[in-house]
Amino acid sequence: MTNGMNAVTHGQHEIQPQDKKAIAEAFGRAAKHYDKAAAFQRQVGHLLLDKLPAVSQVGSRALDLGCGTGYFSDQLLQRGYRVSAADLSVQMLAHAKKRCGDMVTYIEADAENLPLEENQFDIAFSSLALQWCDDLSVPLAELKRVVKPGGLILFSTLADGSLYELAKSWQQVDQYQHVNEFLSPKAIKLALAQAGCSSDGLEFTPITMQYNTAVELMKDLKGIGATHLQQERKAGLAGRKTIQALENAYAEFRDENGQLPATYQVCFGVIIND
Repeated sequence: MTNGMNAVTHGQHEIQPQDKKAIAEAFGRAAKHYDKAAAFQRQVGHLLLDKLPAVSQVGSRALDLGCGTGYFSDQLLQRGYRVSAADLSVQMLAHAKKRCGDMVTYIEADAENLPLEENQFDIAFSSLALQWCDDLSVPLAELKRVVKPGGLILFSTLADGSLYELAKSWQQVDQYQHVNEFLSPKAIKLALAQAGCSSDGLEFTPITMQYNTAVELMKDLKGIGATHLQQERKAGLAGRKTIQALENAYAEFRDENGQLPATYQVCFGVIIND
């Protein structure tokens, strides 16, 4: 098992093109197995989807940014939207096409520089994708640009304190960083302001997933492609003793049902484009 099994999100340095390539490759490798490991992503995405109006106007256009394997592109299709699915990973787009077929338009795209014209979409939907961007205000500004005035921008991202159990357990094992830093609620609100969006539509909600072992959690993180850690880390294999030390440290969090919690602080945003 490698130290590549890490929870990953926004770092504090600029993401260079080679980082974007590595992120795309990590998700590309995970494409085949993503859906099996994506229970948390599904839960968050459905909570975000529930914030859409129950009825869509005929012919309304939706952008699914960071579409992954197209699960929520398909959900948007079922709600009557004309869907464009965008992702950094070509492999993810290929799996999305297998799921959704020719009913969806597929776009290989960087959220920070969308190859799209202004005022195209009635809604934009982006669940747990924008944390891969160095400056959250940039993709938010891009979504604001491509969504029509009066349209909706719905996004979810992770906030400071996510996976604190895993981070704290690793701190007892070695001096390396295994869980990247997440934006504070204040920083997320600032990014919205910088993008020209109101932060009135923000909600911060803790969501806890349950695991039998720490390794099980890390396998899920690897399964969804969250293996590109932006900060410097120890190279090479994590030995059996290291993993056992992690399990021992994480056991302090075990609940009354014998389960290990993995808590995410999730930010939900519903922005009316002006």
